[in-house]
This record gives sequence, structure tokens and C-alpha cells, in this order.
Amino acid sequence: MTAPRVRLGDLSVGFVHGLADAIRHLGHDPKPLLDQFGLDPARLADVGARLSIPRYMRLGHAAIQLTGTPALGLCMGRSSRLSQAGLAGVTAAQAPTVREAARTLIRFEPLYGSNYRGQSSFHEDSEGAWLRFYSISPYNDYNRFVVDSILAGWLHQLSTLAGTQIIAEKIEIEFDAPAYAHEYGALCEGPVSFAAGVNQLRLSQSVLGLRNPDHVPGTWRHLLQLCERELEQLTRTRSLRERITQLLGPLLNGGREPDLEEVAARLKLPTWTLRRKLAEEGTRFRAILNDTRRDLAMTYIRDTELAFGEIAYLLGFASAEAFQRAFKRWNGQTPGEFRRSQRHSA
Repeated sequence: MTAPRVRLGDLSVGFVHGLADAIRHLGHDPKPLLDQFGLDPARLADVGARLSIPRYMRLGHAAIQLTGTPALGLCMGRSSRLSQAGLAGVTAAQAPTVREAARTLIRFEPLYGSNYRGQSSFHEDSEGAWLRFYSISPYNDYNRFVVDSILAGWLHQLSTLAGTQIIAEKIEIEFDAPAYAHEYGALCEGPVSFAAGVNQLRLSQSVLGLRNPDHVPGTWRHLLQLCERELEQLTRTRSLRERITQLLGPLLNGGREPDLEEVAARLKLPTWTLRRKLAEEGTRFRAILNDTRRDLAMTYIRDTELAFGEIAYLLGFASAEAFQRAFKRWNGQTPGEFRRSQRHSA
């Protein structure tokens, strides 16, 4: 049985519009940069066009260099619009409240973006809610802007919906405080907590309850039905192997190897049932784990600038040495040899 190719993920080219608007706001013409990345007007107008995660990160890094603005992600968030998230964003714009708009954006995130590292989530309690963006550590000059743009974008988009500026009660960010840390001040009531365990922002119950003056109940319900159909279509054809591959990404991160029991629990299946179903598909858990690690390793080495120690951590290896031995076993080359060969053939 041929294993499906594992990709780091992709997102709608609609997000490029926010990046382009931010570049213009900073006094630069985004067209030469977009042309360099093959993002012409026809591509940007294609409703189904997607941009790979590595390519998006390289684009963002190039935009930071062009503008000389390390805080470009925050500017992107302030330039973003709900409609840039496609059907999910248009649906969120019709939500009755900030709460439902946030839930909609997060629930239907797979319609406009996917990342093997995980999915955003919404966690409500009696006093408010956390809007959480999944971990994409380790952080570097190519990906901090992604966290900035998502958190700032959520606040800006929800403010636009409510017709009033929304400020987070708290913001927590995984990476260390950057040189531009003071620029987060307008987003949060208090100091932002850097080097935190998660990326998330906190909204109070009063903010969550703010009404959307443009809400039309019938339109809202119809759009929700369309989103549900799109999401069902996206997920219903996945094999058990593909579902396990999707689960492994977030579980691998952190220098540890997930086991069959952990994955079975996530799938809400008894371990023996999962083992039997995999046998019926002609595979085993260990084979899926190895295939996933191999394909992700090749993608990271080819498409990112991550050090091999960082890649080892992302794939659940206890050490860089263990990763290098496994990669040589899989591919007949060391990670360094593979990266050099890919650079020479590009």
C-alpha cells in the first residue's frame, strides 16, 4: 500500500492579501515580491488556490526584509479582513455575536488553512474564553510573524464585526519577547506574557457577548450549513491511516514518540480494535509512524531552513543523532547530504 505524501500544510491565498496590504501600509509596492513568488492577480483570484506553509513563511520573511519591519505580522493582523478566510470568514461575519464569530473562524479553520502541527481551538469558561493558536515552535525569523498575524488578526476582525475596538484581557505567546515587544501594547490590557506554554488570547464574557449589527439570522444559518457541508466533504473520505497521520503531527512535537495506545485514545477506539482495523487496511501503527516521520523529515529538510536538531525535536526523536541515524536508514543519505542534493537540483 502506498503511503500518502505528508505535507506541512497549506493555506488559502486569501491571506496574501493581508500581507500585501501591510506592505503597502509600510510604504512599499508588494507586486515585485508577489511576482517573485508566482502570486499574480489570476492566482490570487482563484478561490481554490493554496500556498504551502513553507512558501508562506519564506514569503513573510522576504516581506520583513523588504519593509525592514520585524513586527510585520502585527501590521498584517491589523490589515486583515474576515472575507480573506473565504467561506468560513464570510460566515463568521454574519455571526450574531463575537463569541459565535470566534467559534466559527476556529471550527471551520480547515476550510482555509491546514497544518500538520495542529488546529486552533476555543476554550470557554464562566468568566471568558481563550482563543488558542497551536504551537509552531521552534521559532525563528521565518515563523514568528505567523503567530503575530493570527492573534492580531483575530482581535482586529472581531473588532470590525462588533463595531468597537476589542482588546484582549491577556495574551500569551510561546516565543521569547522580541525586540519589538512594546508594539503588542495596543492588543492587550496588561503586559503580554512571552515564553509561555501556548499561543493564546483571553476575551471576557462581556466582549464575547457583543452583538453584530449586520447579523441576519437566515443568512447566518444558510452559511453555516454550507460550511458544514464543505467540512464534511473535506473529512469524510479520509482513511484510518490518513486520520492517524493527521493526529501524529501535534503528538510528535517535543522529543517524544507517541504510541498506539495514545493514538487509539485520541480516536476513541480500543487499542485492539485500532490494531485490527489497521491490519484490515494492510498496515501497522509502526509503519505509519515511520512513514510520517520520514516524509515530514524530507519536507522539513527540503522546504525549511530548520537545523537538524530542531527537526529531530519536531519529529519526536530523543536526540539529533537518533534522527540522523533513522534518516540515513530511510533514505540512504544523511540529512546534510539530502539537503545539499535538493539545493543543487532546485
